[in-house]
Amino acid sequence: MPITELLERNAKEFADDVALVEINPEIQEKKRVTWREYELIQPDLRQQYRREITWHVFNEKANRVANLLISRGVRKGDKVAILSANMPNWGITQFAIANIGAIAVPVLPGFCSTELQNILEHAEVKVIFVSRLLAKCLEGVKTPFLEHKILINNFSTIPEGCYQPEELDKLVPDISLNNTTPLPEVPIEEEDIASIIYTSGTTGFSKGVVLTHKNLVWDARQCHTIQPVDETYRFLSILPMAHTYENTLGLLLPLMFGAQVYYLDRVPTPKLLVPAMQKIRPTVVLSVPLIIEKIYKSQVLPKFTSSKLMSKLYQFAPARKLFNRLAGKKLMETFGGELKFFGIGGSKLDGTVEQFLREAKFPYAIGYGLTETAPMAAGSNPSQTFLQGVGPVMEGVQIKINDPDKSGQGEIWIKGPNVMKGYYKRPELTAETFTEDGWFKTGDLGSFDKKNRLAIRGRIKTMILGASGENIYPEEIESIINNFRFVNESLVVENSGKLVAMVHFNMEELEKQYQKLKDQAGNYKEKINDYIEEQKQELRDYVNARVNNFSKLQLVLVQHEPFEKTPTHKIKRFLYCK
Repeated sequence: MPITELLERNAKEFADDVALVEINPEIQEKKRVTWREYELIQPDLRQQYRREITWHVFNEKANRVANLLISRGVRKGDKVAILSANMPNWGITQFAIANIGAIAVPVLPGFCSTELQNILEHAEVKVIFVSRLLAKCLEGVKTPFLEHKILINNFSTIPEGCYQPEELDKLVPDISLNNTTPLPEVPIEEEDIASIIYTSGTTGFSKGVVLTHKNLVWDARQCHTIQPVDETYRFLSILPMAHTYENTLGLLLPLMFGAQVYYLDRVPTPKLLVPAMQKIRPTVVLSVPLIIEKIYKSQVLPKFTSSKLMSKLYQFAPARKLFNRLAGKKLMETFGGELKFFGIGGSKLDGTVEQFLREAKFPYAIGYGLTETAPMAAGSNPSQTFLQGVGPVMEGVQIKINDPDKSGQGEIWIKGPNVMKGYYKRPELTAETFTEDGWFKTGDLGSFDKKNRLAIRGRIKTMILGASGENIYPEEIESIINNFRFVNESLVVENSGKLVAMVHFNMEELEKQYQKLKDQAGNYKEKINDYIEEQKQELRDYVNARVNNFSKLQLVLVQHEPFEKTPTHKIKRFLYCK
C-alpha cells in the first residue's frame, strides 16, 4: 500500500495514543531534580521539555501541510526536499508530501553547499523544507526550479536572504495550519515514486535512488519479521532521518505498528543522550558502528586497561568475560534499562567490539542493506547474532552470491519488492547495475555459511589486488589496526605497489602515555616524535602478526587530521586512494 494509507489507518486505530514525542533533555540538568519530580513541581511547564503528538494530530497536521504545498503550486510528481534535523515535523512533512502524490527528496545534513546545489538542481526540486540551524546551507543556492523555502520548525515561509537563526526566530507562520480543507483525491499507487534519496557514497559520487511507496512500506513491514514491534515500543531517533536506514526502520516501521518515536530538540551529544535515555527508557535505538565503537574505546576499555594488572586480567578469557558482563549491565542502565534492540548497520562492526557486546549480553543486532534496497535485505535480532556476520536473508528477499570463489565468496546480488526502480536520470548506470533478469548487483562481497547466514567481506571497489593476484580486503586490516592502542581510525591503501596504513592516532592519549613514561623513568631519553615512531613500528608488527603474508603492511603513515567522512560516518576513500 502507499505510505499515505499507513497514517490514515493509524489515525483511526490509535487516534488518541501518542505517536511522536520531542523532548528537551537540558531541563532536568538545569533543575537538578528527577523527571518525575519536575513534572510534579512544574506541571504547567511540561510542554517546555516534552511535546507530544497523537496519531490524530499527526494526521491532521500532515493534511494541513499538504494544503500548504497545494497553495504553493505543488502537484503530483513534483519534487519537495527536506533538509532538517530530526524532529516530529520531519515525519509530518514526509507524509504531507506523499498525501498529494509529490515526491520527497530527503537531503542529508552533512552535504556541503555544492552537493546541495547539485541535488536540488538535478532533482528539479520545487520546494524545500529546512530546519532552523541548517537554513544557512541554502545561502547562495539557486536553481531554475526552486520556488519556495519553508522553515520546517513552524512552517513559515523564508524570505530571500533570511538564513541566520536569530532572523528565522522572528518568522511567524503566514499560512493557516488550521486549514481543514479536504485534500483533493489524488490516485496514489504502490508503484508510484515516494522518494528520491541521494546516497552519501564513499566514491565521491551522489546518485539519486528512486524508491516507490511499495519499496518503503514493504521493507518496513518485513523488518517486523526480524524484530516484532508493537504499541508498547519506544524508538529513540538519533541518526539522520534523511538516511533510508533511519527513515524506514526508525519512522515507517514504528508508525506501522503503533509504536512511539522520540526526538531530542538538540543535537544528540553524549552529554544530552544519557539523561534523555533515562527519561525515555527506549526499547529500540538504531545506530552505526562508529557510535558503539566510540563508547567501547572511550568508556569501557580504559577501565580494563588502567593498570598492568587489569590489562593482564582482561587478556585472560574467563576474567574478560566477567568484566564484560559487568560492563554490559552498566551499559544497559545507561541506555535506560529497557533496551530490547540496538540495531547496527551502515558498515561492518569491529570484531573486538562485537565480542564485547556478545559477552556483555547487550541486545545488539546486525542488519545489511543499501539505500537501493530501501534498505534492509538481511539481518538478525539480538537472539540470532553471530560474530562478524549479518544473519539470515529477510523473508521475501532473494540474495545470491554471484560467481563465488573457492571459499564461497563473491558479489552479493539481490532481488525483491524492496529493490529500487533505478537511479534518477541515469538510465545507463541503472542498466549497468541490474542484470537482464532483474538482479541488483550490490558491489559488496559476501558469502553464506552452512546455516545459510550472510557475512560481508567488503566492497569490490575497495579490494586491493596483490602482487601475485591475491585479493586483499582493506576493511579487515583496518579492523585490526583500530584495535591497537591510541588508534582512532585508519585507512589502508595501495601506493606504488606497497600496502600503506594511514592512521589517525588519539594524540591526547598518546602524549599522556609518553609523559607518564617520562615521569616514571626520570631520564627518559626519547622525544615525543621518537615515541610516535616507536608506536608506528609497534603497530606495524602488531598488524603483521595477525594477517596473512600478502596482507602485511609495508608502511604506516600518521594522518594528523580526522578523515573526511560522509554524513553517515563512512570515510571518503576516494579522497585518499590516489
